[in-house]
Amino acid sequence: MRLFFLWLIVQIKTFVDAVDKYAQLGLRTLCLGWRELSLEEYLEWSRLFKEANSALVDREWKVAEVCQKLEHTLDILGISAIEDRLQDGVPETIEILRQSGINFWMLTGDKQSTAIQIALLCNLISSEPKGQLLYINGKTEDEVARSLERVLLTMRITSSEPKELAFVVDGWALEIILTRYKEAFTELAVLSKTAICCRVTPSQKAQLVKLLKSCDYRTLAIGDGGNDVRMIQQAHIGVGISGREGLQAARAADYSIGKFRFLKRLILVHGRYSYNRTAFLSQYSFYKSLLICFIQILFSFVSGIAGTSLFNSVSLMAYNVFYTSIPVLTTVLDKDLSEKTVTQNPEILLYCQAGRLLNPSTFAGWFGRSLYHAIVVFLITIHAYANEKSEMEELSMVALSGSIWLQAFVVTLEMSSFTFLQFLAIWGNFAAFYVINLCISTIPTAGMYTIMFRLCRQPSYWITMLLISGVGMGPVLALKYFRYTYSPSAINILQKAERSRGPMYTLVNLESQLRSEQGNSTNSILTAPVKNKNSVYEPLLSDSPMASRRSLASSSFDIFQPAQSRVPAAYPRNIKTS
Repeated sequence: MRLFFLWLIVQIKTFVDAVDKYAQLGLRTLCLGWRELSLEEYLEWSRLFKEANSALVDREWKVAEVCQKLEHTLDILGISAIEDRLQDGVPETIEILRQSGINFWMLTGDKQSTAIQIALLCNLISSEPKGQLLYINGKTEDEVARSLERVLLTMRITSSEPKELAFVVDGWALEIILTRYKEAFTELAVLSKTAICCRVTPSQKAQLVKLLKSCDYRTLAIGDGGNDVRMIQQAHIGVGISGREGLQAARAADYSIGKFRFLKRLILVHGRYSYNRTAFLSQYSFYKSLLICFIQILFSFVSGIAGTSLFNSVSLMAYNVFYTSIPVLTTVLDKDLSEKTVTQNPEILLYCQAGRLLNPSTFAGWFGRSLYHAIVVFLITIHAYANEKSEMEELSMVALSGSIWLQAFVVTLEMSSFTFLQFLAIWGNFAAFYVINLCISTIPTAGMYTIMFRLCRQPSYWITMLLISGVGMGPVLALKYFRYTYSPSAINILQKAERSRGPMYTLVNLESQLRSEQGNSTNSILTAPVKNKNSVYEPLLSDSPMASRRSLASSSFDIFQPAQSRVPAAYPRNIKTS
């Protein structure tokens, strides 16, 4: 009997060593075992399995509990392992997206050693001495609490060091944490930029995404299987990879891609272009609507607040639907930087993350521009035709024409690239304004009979239009020129390098270029070398959601220690500066 137990221990150790060896090679392992079931035992188990599988609450855990009742006293048959090869370009994609300020969490059902090996292969974590991996494990609540406390204290103490820290947690410990120590884990999520969660269920994946959303993160979940559907649907943006594991993830996602490496182009190129275009479109719509409203308000003071509208209903409808809508739709073709430049400089995505193009300050700027242009159009129109025996419709058409002129110049000024379609939409629409109104002026019952013909024959009309354009666009052009020449951003410098067709500068050598152009002056945004730890990102991120995470990282989430013994948190790990 003693020899039998010794043989059994040796055999089990052989199997365990084989599993560990395969896992360290990054292979997915499978243990094969069997035992004989009686008919009564199988029927009872089958009934419990059907009940658990049809449960509406905690279905996964109930199914797992029923399976554990069956999977015991098995005879081991052998060990199997298969290679789950990484797709091409996965490490490079993760590295580039890291440089753009994006953090990665790996949520997988693999065992711990397999998950760690895959994370090393795809550059998700770094090996010693550059990186350090912290473990959260345990089978009881006390063990998990002590492990979580140790990892959290380590994160707080070493958060200001250049070493890259990451933590790994398994599904059993994660379930205890999400149930009992959710606040402490929230602080850990804020401090860390990389995490490996192994042996997690689909519901736990969704819970983790929901937890990160509560930390004011913008989450993107990417998966390729049916067990990733809940995670993808929970995230702000879901990306599904259509591959050999089916199309469940791709059909449930917002975007579907064929390879993981396409994520780089999706985020850096299309995501950034979409943000720029949406920012301009929303604020321009805000501007052009306020412009016509401010003119009406100013006219009400002149008319004694009689309620009379300066513009007729047809002109107002055409202004919003036709005259100002068609030119701005061409922003879908606008590109401030080429795709090659954006890919070579992923750090410029921080402008989008910080909300530099769409925030209360930019809205205030467009608000001020609309008010200024409304004052310019109204005052110049009123004074130019003060001594003229003009009809109300003529005054209305002059003010509307001035607004259309300003719209065309504003859209042209804000465009970074021009194609034939954009040129046709902006200036073709400008010419169509006169063609349409000249045609309407030939209709006696339209209320604008011969008005446009009379205006176009008057030199004062064209002088008024030129004066409105010059006074309205002069300060805007001067401010834009000053910013572009004397206080350029990194994007402005990259644009200048592209247009001059000179050497393509990256954010690593932009500092030397700025010094040569500005006489050793210091640029305040994104011009220092990325590899040196510096506070160049601070001004950029001070007004973004990232800034709120600093205070969150040092808040009183600690449930393990009294307040007087807490270790203050330093610079958070979720913002990469080195």
